[in-house]
Amino acid sequence: AGADLLDGIAALDDRAVPLPRHHVTRAQLLMKAMLPRLVFWCINLWIIAYTLVIGISLLLQFVGGELPCPLCMLQRYAMILSTLGAVWIIRQAQRGVLTWDRYVQGLGMGTLGAFAGAVFASRQILLHILPGDQGYGGAVLGLHLYSWAFVTFCVVILFTALLGIIAPAALPDAPARNSMAARISSAVGLAFLAVVAINAVMIVFLEGFAWVLPDNPTGYALFGH
Repeated sequence: AGADLLDGIAALDDRAVPLPRHHVTRAQLLMKAMLPRLVFWCINLWIIAYTLVIGISLLLQFVGGELPCPLCMLQRYAMILSTLGAVWIIRQAQRGVLTWDRYVQGLGMGTLGAFAGAVFASRQILLHILPGDQGYGGAVLGLHLYSWAFVTFCVVILFTALLGIIAPAALPDAPARNSMAARISSAVGLAFLAVVAINAVMIVFLEGFAWVLPDNPTGYALFGH
């Protein structure tokens, strides 16, 4: 009886349909090939996002008269510091010298900048949290700029954490030099540097020759306003 049972099990094994392991392997290989390039462009989106955020804040300042307070400027500096981590990663990838150590350094800089910005933004939120306080500056979609800044800092922290988790399989891979994709990535970095330069000039106009920016600036000190 035991021999018959073993023969029956062997027959079932012979009729078993093999799992399509080759399909799983191909999918994994495809993902492994695409993920580094996807991460590269996601980091470019990180640069684009903060370039737009700082650019919009400058537009509101120059056109809407929303002069930044010291905490506002600290949040801008935190955005710049965070984005420099992303720019460092992209630049190293474009040069073909990005290593795991440099990648982690860039992510660390991005996380540090975002964490500092979240501290500055939360401080400003708490300053205006009491009922009846109208907050500093105008609101965009129901929230003040420092509240939106806090949201962006939290998103960056989560994003860098995710990149750290998938890092073993996703070292950013830059497109070929002189390709259209490479030019687009370089243009993104140049746009960010242009916004940083404008911000640096603006703070000189705003503070003038003073060491400290007023808590509630009413004009550009360099011009005596």
